[in-house]
Amino acid sequence: MGGKARHVRRTRARRRRPARRAAALAIVAVSSAAVLAGAVAGFERSGLLARWTRPGRAAPAGRRNVSRQGPSRPGAMKSGMLRAPVSAEDPAPAPKPKLTRAERRECPPSAAACADLTAHAAWLQDGGKVTYGPVRMEPGEPGTPSATPAGTFHVQWKAGPHFVSSEYGDPMPWATFFAPGGVAFHGGSLTRASHGCVHLTIASARYFQARLPVGAEVVTFK
Repeated sequence: MGGKARHVRRTRARRRRPARRAAALAIVAVSSAAVLAGAVAGFERSGLLARWTRPGRAAPAGRRNVSRQGPSRPGAMKSGMLRAPVSAEDPAPAPKPKLTRAERRECPPSAAACADLTAHAAWLQDGGKVTYGPVRMEPGEPGTPSATPAGTFHVQWKAGPHFVSSEYGDPMPWATFFAPGGVAFHGGSLTRASHGCVHLTIASARYFQARLPVGAEVVTFK
C-alpha cells in the first residue's frame, strides 16, 4: 500500500508541473510588461522618446546651430557679394506716410518706383498710378558721403535674401540695385541711416524686387 500511495503522489506532482510552469511564465511576462510600460512612460515624460522617434532628430537644448552673423548694420553693396544667413526679423511697421501733390509731380509716369529722400517715403506705380505704398523708408544721411543720390536710374540687377555687403559686412535681403556704387532698395533698419541705399522693411523690399524688372525706371528726389 505504501508503494502505491507514493506512486500516486508522484503522478499527481508530475501533472501539476506544467501548470506551475505556465503560472510562473505568466507572472514573469506580466512583470516585464509592467517594467517596460513604466520605462516608456518615463521616456515620454522626459521628451526623449519623441526626440528618438521623430524624423530629423533635434539637437539638445543649448546646442542648436547658431548664426555667426554679426549685428545688423544697414548697408550698401559696392564691391561684390557674399552669401550669409539673414535674420527673418522684420522691423515694426511705421505709419504709412501720405503722398503729397509735390511728390506726385516729382515722380514721372514713366517711373516704376519713386523715393522721396526728404519725406522718407517710397512707392511703386504703373503709368503714374500708385500701386503700392507709399511706405516708410530710410535713406543715407544727407550731406555726407553716404547720402542717397537723387536722379533718374534704372534697375540693374537683383540679389536674394541671403546676401551681405562685402564692403560693410551688412545683410542686404531682397536687394534691387538701381544706382552706381551699389545703391539699392533692400530690407534694413528704419531708424538708422543707411550707407547710401534705400532701406525698407523686409516685406516691402521683397515686394519691390518682385515687381521691379531689370531696366525699370527708378526716380529718387529731395
